[in-house]
Amino acid sequence: MCPALAKVAPQEEGEGGSRSSGWGLLVTAGLGGALVALYAVATPFVTPALRKVCLPFVPATAEQIQNVLKMLENRSGSLVDIGSGDGRIVIAAAKKGFQAVGYELNPWLVWYSRYRAWRDGVHQNTKFYISDLWKVSFSHYRNVVVFGVPQMMPQLEKKLEEELECNARIIACRFPFPCWIPDHTTGEGIDTVWAYDLKHSRACGTKSLESTPKTES
Repeated sequence: MCPALAKVAPQEEGEGGSRSSGWGLLVTAGLGGALVALYAVATPFVTPALRKVCLPFVPATAEQIQNVLKMLENRSGSLVDIGSGDGRIVIAAAKKGFQAVGYELNPWLVWYSRYRAWRDGVHQNTKFYISDLWKVSFSHYRNVVVFGVPQMMPQLEKKLEEELECNARIIACRFPFPCWIPDHTTGEGIDTVWAYDLKHSRACGTKSLESTPKTES
């Protein structure tokens, strides 16, 4: 081999190795970025499933929304949707004049709900919070909407009974509460909605009379 060619050959091999190394770094960086993005998107959806009681996101049907609004007829005051998902119940209630609030653990759904409320022109009458329902007090709400699962209903029933005032109405969708007897029921199948007036479920009137001191005549 010519000495001149012998000197050039190693240089060319070095340049090729540098190019290969550069492409390898780019591929590694791209793959790492994709995994980070996937983790960021998937975590809010996966984390709730790792909890003791999973509350999956299942959008309310148009029929369910109408049934909920039917149960809210002649009602007023503040409203809260526990597990508000993409905000459709909160937005529908706000359009009927309620000051409506939604609590949802998934931040992506909360951000989307805020966008939908702004798009539909009811953002001033709605609020959406990223929060665990077990860490929130619902004591100042008169109307409560719940899209729950059977595993959580007994514990939630106890929580609401302890926190809500006697004039509160609780509306359960898809699954009823285990102990309370509903005052009103509408819909069929998965669109069934149960309404519970706490003054009847908790016998508030009886408790009030029992707590009133007797007066001597």
